[in-house]
Amino acid sequence: MLETIKPMDIEKRSFEIITGLLGDRRLDPENELVIKRVIHTTADFDYVENLRFSEHAVTKGIEALRGGCDIVTDTQMAKSGINKTILGRLGGEVRCFMSDPDVAEEAGARGITRAIVSMERAAKLGKPCVFAIGNAPTALISLYEQITAGTLRPALVIGVPVGFVNVVESKEQIMTAGAPYIVARGRKGGSNVAAAVCNAMLYQIMR
Repeated sequence: MLETIKPMDIEKRSFEIITGLLGDRRLDPENELVIKRVIHTTADFDYVENLRFSEHAVTKGIEALRGGCDIVTDTQMAKSGINKTILGRLGGEVRCFMSDPDVAEEAGARGITRAIVSMERAAKLGKPCVFAIGNAPTALISLYEQITAGTLRPALVIGVPVGFVNVVESKEQIMTAGAPYIVARGRKGGSNVAAAVCNAMLYQIMR
């Protein structure tokens, strides 16, 4: 039987269902709202196991966002899904360089992906950033190279690209870089997941 639910109560009811379906599975309290937000976005309970967090990654991400850091994404879709109103109140903005004509031109001239050039541009912003990568494994590879070279210190790397080529490998690699991370191990992920992780942290700040 269909439930009669007011529009403003749909999300609340969804989270109640998610909690019920989780049953006796215990989630780390620090990570719980991120995991549930991703499940809410995807209806995929595999993320209970797939999402991996470095020590206090969520707390570090929240502290960075509260301090006015920017969020850098690898897709316009992720950018559109992140709550820019809350982020703006905190002094940050969402940036995505992927569609910039000069990024495409440079990538073509160098024979590399736009994602790599975009991450190099982000490294020059001169302020702490949360990187939310939902599509391009080459973005994660570039971040790994810059982090290990000491030229970039991300506040947090959200590594959740979806796909088949270098996806699994880039996620495993970024977890060894030494930066705080939230990673969806395996092939699953996507721009919607990257945005969901960001929003889960932003909503905790504004509660």
